[in-house]
Amino acid sequence: MIDVHCHLEQKEYDLDRDQVTETCKKAGLKAVITSSAHPKDLELTLSLAEKYKGFVYACFGLHPEFIKDNLFAKKVDQKGLDEYLEKLKENKKKIVAIGEIGLDFFWIKEKSWREKQEEQFVQLINFAKEIKKPLVVHSRDAGEETFKILEKEDCKKVLLHFFSYKDLVDRVIENKWSVSVNLLVTRNKGIRKIVQKIPIEQIMLETDAPWIGPQKPVSELKPQDKLFFKNEQIATLRNDPTTIKQTAEKISELKKLDFETVWKICGKNAERFFALKPDD
Repeated sequence: MIDVHCHLEQKEYDLDRDQVTETCKKAGLKAVITSSAHPKDLELTLSLAEKYKGFVYACFGLHPEFIKDNLFAKKVDQKGLDEYLEKLKENKKKIVAIGEIGLDFFWIKEKSWREKQEEQFVQLINFAKEIKKPLVVHSRDAGEETFKILEKEDCKKVLLHFFSYKDLVDRVIENKWSVSVNLLVTRNKGIRKIVQKIPIEQIMLETDAPWIGPQKPVSELKPQDKLFFKNEQIATLRNDPTTIKQTAEKISELKKLDFETVWKICGKNAERFFALKPDD
């Protein structure tokens, strides 16, 4: 099985990145695709793919948040983007996809900046076509706008990361795109309905780790738990690629398929989409 979207470059793994990777291997994962979404993380991500060749694969993009400076994002201007894309072109043989890229209207509210996001999205789509790589697409509060661009640009090989738009499922199926599902399927009714409707042949497993981790009551926290966030009652733990097993179990239940079938098909979908050849 393959986690098709996580972020091993994030600071939450700085103290135990190697240990997390080895734990994933022991848990039976066949491969992990780590998604680097900012130029500053290029070298670290390439080094991980080299160190764990045949197990960790690199996906590079530019998160749409980085179109402007805000609380969570450091802006990447056009000059910086051009330099970044040139480096990606030089390393294209080490890259399995371009992503995550797309639109984010949750964090970006201003019309002018949203338009710039759309322009940048098209530029990155064309870059992916140039180097012949599939797309991993982020879309938050911008489903229709994202789909219009993908369809206008005649994008064929598309993975919709963290897909959550029930009203757009028919277009996903019609376009023969893929979606990736994470642990949120265990606690979100809308995502469960999406999984029930989309054919298993168009589904892959992701974690978006370190985000979207398991949750438990604060009163049940243990010293060994890796805490990501908590409020007065609920703690969210740091996620890691091993939780794709829980996601696969839920998909198995929703699809009325046995676990091994889901585990195998979703993995094969990932190998085919990203042209992977994981170590046996």
